[in-house]
Amino acid sequence: MKTQKSILSLALIAGLAISLIACGEKKLDDHAEGSEEHDHEAMSETMENMDQEMTMAGTASKTELINEYLEIKKALSANNKEDAAKAASKLAENAKTISFDQVSTDNKTTVNEILEVIQEHSEHIAKSEMDHQIEHFQAMGKDFEDLLAIVGSDRKLYEQYCPMYNNNEGGMWLSDSEEIVNPLFAGKMQTCGSVKKVIDVG
Repeated sequence: MKTQKSILSLALIAGLAISLIACGEKKLDDHAEGSEEHDHEAMSETMENMDQEMTMAGTASKTELINEYLEIKKALSANNKEDAAKAASKLAENAKTISFDQVSTDNKTTVNEILEVIQEHSEHIAKSEMDHQIEHFQAMGKDFEDLLAIVGSDRKLYEQYCPMYNNNEGGMWLSDSEEIVNPLFAGKMQTCGSVKKVIDVG
């Protein structure tokens, strides 16, 4: 009888041990599966964020182009060739990288040609003395206006004109303010000019 009880006790202990081992292995498997699923989700999210960052880093925006153009205008109005050069360097780089995907195929060639001219003017402004900076800025105004006529503007702008620039040949620029602050005379004659045209948001 004692022998039978001992055998029964051993059988119960062995069964309990097997159950505990099996349960432990299942928990480990569940944890491993959960960790693997979490790792896949985290990796997917990281890759997605990297893709977004690369897209943002590689493409400039229309807003940046306009901001940099206006920064050059502001610097020239204040007779500050250093700030004009800094803004022009950024504009040249962004004109090189920007892509207007929404533009029709018929207009893409024209847009790219205008951007190349804007880039060239900006590069000259970035490395020139004040009089040469003003010369290229004045010429670039018409190119900017032509670009915005195709791709639209993100804000209201004003085409402004001074008839006395370049020995009374006249010169134009774009501004985000109706007030005249002339950038074509290196800080002088700032009120010379008038609004010729309004460019609406579009």
